[in-house]
Amino acid sequence: MSLGPYASFIVTSYLSAAVVIAVLIAWVAIDYGSQKRRLRQLEEGGVARRSGRSATDFK
Repeated sequence: MSLGPYASFIVTSYLSAAVVIAVLIAWVAIDYGSQKRRLRQLEEGGVARRSGRSATDFK
C-alpha cells in the first residue's frame, strides 16, 4: 500500500489522533476511579445519595 508523498503526514496524523484518544480514555478512567473513591468516602461519612432512598423515607 503506497500512501504517496504525504505518507509521513498521514501516519503522523493517525498516530497523533490515536495518542489523543488514548490519553482521553486514560483520563476518564482515572477520574472515574477518583469519583468512586470520593463517593465512597462521603457515604462512609454519613452523606446519603437521594437516589439511594426509598419512597417511604421522605415522609
